[in-house]
Amino acid sequence: MSEQKELQSKMTMAIVCWFLGSLGIHRLMMGHKNWWLMLLTAGGCGIWTLIDFIQILTGSMKMADGRDLSK
Repeated sequence: MSEQKELQSKMTMAIVCWFLGSLGIHRLMMGHKNWWLMLLTAGGCGIWTLIDFIQILTGSMKMADGRDLSK
């Protein structure tokens, strides 16, 4: 049985992504399994981090299990 991650706040994830995005910490907190790719590539030299940041703000990035981020 898979363990469900705690639902994260959209604002918290945006702040974590802005400051620690190149380490992939926001993806780890959201339960994504590919967070370590961002760590290896330094967030795609910032490009993936910026894309994730925009997706978090617009609401198109969800938790790994498909749930929306909380307001």
